[in-house]
Amino acid sequence: MQSADRASPVTSSGDDPVRPGEQTAPAPDGLTSNTFPAWPACADRERLGRRVAHWGLVTVGRPAARARMLPSFLIVGAERGGTTSMFHVLRQHPAVFSAVLPRKEVHYFDLAYGRGLGWYQCHFPLTARARLVTRGTGVDPVAFEASPYYMFHPLAAERIHRDLPGVALLVLLRDPVERAYSAHANQIHLGHETEPFERALELEDSRIAGEAERLVADPAYFSRQHWLFSYRTRGHYAEQLERLERTFGRDRIHVIDSTDFFANPEPAYDQVIEFLDLPHRGYPAFTPKNARPRSPMPQTVRATLEEHYRPHDERLAAWLGREPSWRRETRRS
Repeated sequence: MQSADRASPVTSSGDDPVRPGEQTAPAPDGLTSNTFPAWPACADRERLGRRVAHWGLVTVGRPAARARMLPSFLIVGAERGGTTSMFHVLRQHPAVFSAVLPRKEVHYFDLAYGRGLGWYQCHFPLTARARLVTRGTGVDPVAFEASPYYMFHPLAAERIHRDLPGVALLVLLRDPVERAYSAHANQIHLGHETEPFERALELEDSRIAGEAERLVADPAYFSRQHWLFSYRTRGHYAEQLERLERTFGRDRIHVIDSTDFFANPEPAYDQVIEFLDLPHRGYPAFTPKNARPRSPMPQTVRATLEEHYRPHDERLAAWLGREPSWRRETRRS
């Protein structure tokens, strides 16, 4: 059974929301703009076509927004932690419907909250259409999206709680050392970063200093630095999980260890389906998505990051009640 949104899959690297238009900070050195996303060049016909289609969806479709679904669950992080792979796995379930365009990352609760709930709801399938697609299957349709900045943005949790009461949250966690290196490689690829990894880590504290506090003080503020350049800080998982717990409670948060998921996906999938209270309709195709090749990390940088994360990983293990996979591997070695 296919989802109601039948367009061909689009990877997260090209799924940009329309320009939020919030107040922005001055552009960091080497970047000419601090507003995301920029309108694509006319020569980039594929992205331009997606942007025009998205504009039509949220403009023409706004009068019918209330007839559309809202998410029953969200994948909220962590960035570069396997969220794209989990997104594509869950989209294969006959009861699960993603947003229409962009499919994966709508970025409403972090980058575009000022546009209003009607704008957000325009991104999802019509409820009647979803029910028609699932008719005869014995399952009730549910919607979701996956914006991995939600977990890190200081205001996203309370916004989600306000607009989607009862929503369930999925969190994928990866070795924070590898996650930071992968995030840097991704920003290099996308053209947002010009510094090598070690230099970017040296600059991180100055780049993001005071940005979280300013986001809290001014809900209309958008920080490119906080969003793009928090390579090391995003690996402080326990702090982010504790914030989610204070807002939602533990029973509405399910944490997936990405290493365990990729090594043995069936048990991880079983747990997710049970957590979401979805009927088990067999296993989907498990195919890793959005991996990006990169050179090996220098050992000196790795050792420094591992030492940095040691207390954070201990705090995470206490929150989880178990050792994360990367700590288990370190102990075995």
